[in-house]
Amino acid sequence: MSACKTLIRTSLSCLEFRARTPNSTTLRRFASSLVPHSGLRIKPHKPFAVSRSFSHVEGAIPLETSDSTEGAFEAEQDSIKDTVEELLTKKKDDISSLMKMERRLEKNDDDDKKGERWFPYLDKCKAGEVYLSSGEVIEAMDPYIMDVRKDRFKNAVNNRSYSVCLVVEGLTDFGNVSAAFRSADALGIQSVHVVSPDSSRRYRDNRHVSMGAEKWLDIELWNSVSECFGILKARGYRIASAHLGTDAVSVYDVDWSCPTAIVVGNELRGISEEALALSDLNCSIPMRGMVDSFNVSVAAGLLMHQAVFDRTSRMGCHGDLTEEENKILLAEFYLRHNKNTIRIANEFSKRRLTSPASKL
Repeated sequence: MSACKTLIRTSLSCLEFRARTPNSTTLRRFASSLVPHSGLRIKPHKPFAVSRSFSHVEGAIPLETSDSTEGAFEAEQDSIKDTVEELLTKKKDDISSLMKMERRLEKNDDDDKKGERWFPYLDKCKAGEVYLSSGEVIEAMDPYIMDVRKDRFKNAVNNRSYSVCLVVEGLTDFGNVSAAFRSADALGIQSVHVVSPDSSRRYRDNRHVSMGAEKWLDIELWNSVSECFGILKARGYRIASAHLGTDAVSVYDVDWSCPTAIVVGNELRGISEEALALSDLNCSIPMRGMVDSFNVSVAAGLLMHQAVFDRTSRMGCHGDLTEEENKILLAEFYLRHNKNTIRIANEFSKRRLTSPASKL
């Protein structure tokens, strides 16, 4: 019996050691349920916590040190400012500043590269007084990112595409927006657009739904459907709106290999009349049950999944970035890694300016 008590006490200590916070609700509930039993005592232990304090060192740059601290470090950085709620209630200029590499100018009718597939970034990033190329950005950031994290970045970028993008029009339940963002990131769709005339609307914070996906997506905000659709068509996208109508095409019959913007509408009203009039086609998901619609975030996920599946079946893969585009987007991910990356890039550029030129 004594051995049994010791075993239980040790197991509970391990559970408490693994708890992420001192006030773990689950642990308290679990412990309190065992206390009334006679002969069973829970040995208290101080909870494990990762401490990373650099306040006493001026100008110090936090580094990743081990796999065990990566999650805590990422959570700390993610929780600073870039929540979905804050992103969608800021002005568009503030949103675009979250994208670190320089962006291309919009296409126009006189563009010589009108038939070229859209990619938003140039191969340069402003760092202090100079511009760094994507290769230089990666070189500057490389010592400060763990190998496991770099492998994850590379895998994500290899499966990214701008050939399919998501447009959410007039959604009022912010949990749906967050869930749609999360699905887009998981499926390798890099570009998402939010059309909301009321840009000052306050949403509930549903970061637990998006799981921080908004940090890795290119989010663009629009005040009107006509503005959004006009830009997307200029970039070479066709507009496919999710709408159950007489002219709707089954999502399974659409060729998703050409650049397409998937549009989902308001939870109650659906796609607006203006959006329907400006769309190139309407598509729907066949329903097999008694209900005639999906939740909008579920519908968005299903549409994007079918697009990725169809593209993979036709082309062999969904990710279609060129080698140069892949490198630029990888540099963009490196720069979004945490709040210190721009400072690291600036210091790297300063060293480049002050170091003597190598003699050939």
